[in-house]
Amino acid sequence: MSTRLQPGDTAPDFTLPSDTGDEVTLSDLRGQRVIVYFYPAAMTPGCTKQACDFSDSIDRLRGEGFEVLGISPDKPEKLAKFRERDGLTITLLSDPEKQVLSAYGAFGEKKLYGKVVEGVIRSTFVIDADGNVELAQYNVKATGHVAKLRKDLGLGA
Repeated sequence: MSTRLQPGDTAPDFTLPSDTGDEVTLSDLRGQRVIVYFYPAAMTPGCTKQACDFSDSIDRLRGEGFEVLGISPDKPEKLAKFRERDGLTITLLSDPEKQVLSAYGAFGEKKLYGKVVEGVIRSTFVIDADGNVELAQYNVKATGHVAKLRKDLGLGA
């Protein structure tokens, strides 16, 4: 089990390929707040719901100074299909080696249908403008998560 991050921790920096083939580096986004969320697999029902919710909210989130990065172990090609299929407008990043997932404590043992398995732990982090963890949420629910996150951040509905 990797260590879980806490508010105040320095967010592990990373550079990952996106669904468009560009590389995205977290530290390049300093000066703005970044929502980094980890999800198990593109094009599955829960992950689709969560990605669509973030996409539906992206204009309002950006208007409030946030960028959103969704990270999964999927390859960039699958992420590109996910974006195209569902009209996603958020940045999707590929972490097939699970190094960033592990650095954030978002990969490890979890319960799935009553069994303990190793996999992606659906998690969300808010990184402040200085690169520190402002909010760390593990084992989040896909449905209703964006609305709950907005409430937790004091952003209203």
